[in-house]
Amino acid sequence: MRQKIKALVFDMDGLLFDSERVVQKSWEKAGEKLGYPGIGQHIYNTLGFNVVRRTEYFRQVFGETFPMDEFNEMTRKIFQEIKEKEGVPLKPGVKEILDFGKDRGWRMAVATSSRREYSLELLKTGGILHYFDTVLCGDMVTKAKPDPEIYEKACSLLHVLPEEAVALEDSPNGIRAAFAAGMCPVMVPDLVEPNEEIKKLYQIKVKTLLEAKEELKKLADT
Repeated sequence: MRQKIKALVFDMDGLLFDSERVVQKSWEKAGEKLGYPGIGQHIYNTLGFNVVRRTEYFRQVFGETFPMDEFNEMTRKIFQEIKEKEGVPLKPGVKEILDFGKDRGWRMAVATSSRREYSLELLKTGGILHYFDTVLCGDMVTKAKPDPEIYEKACSLLHVLPEEAVALEDSPNGIRAAFAAGMCPVMVPDLVEPNEEIKKLYQIKVKTLLEAKEELKKLADT
């Protein structure tokens, strides 16, 4: 980065929480009940999408008659049941990198494609909501990732220039959005590994947030 780091902006599902696998399981169970077996595999094509973009995708694949409202309601109920029974764990290194950011005095935000109600509840029950100066969700913007809107808005709310902020993402669409916003993209893959296009967009790729913390330390000290 040419400028000094002043902020960190985090995606949520698949990056802060090991939640994408729970979502996939809820899709599978709902799909079986509604007559769409194997629907969980489509999560690989929709990572980073908000509910509007995801609806467009499902109707393109399964037709305009796909019962999206019923599917959404059913998956939310199943997700909540799994969450209450098994929990949704934090990914390795979450608190370490958040503590590191706070110690550095960096502003921090969440920029997630998930709904606000779900996101705030997950961040609160996960015990990390207090770390963030702002939380931006998919139903608070008009365009979904890979559009840069959510990251541009996050930088504006944090009062930093995009080039002064690091975006931490697990999905290709998130990396595309962060790059288009002019930020420093850091990829921590979850369900999907980057292809050749995405490899040209991120500045750093690591396996865990613990490794991301060490890389950020190097960037901050140069």
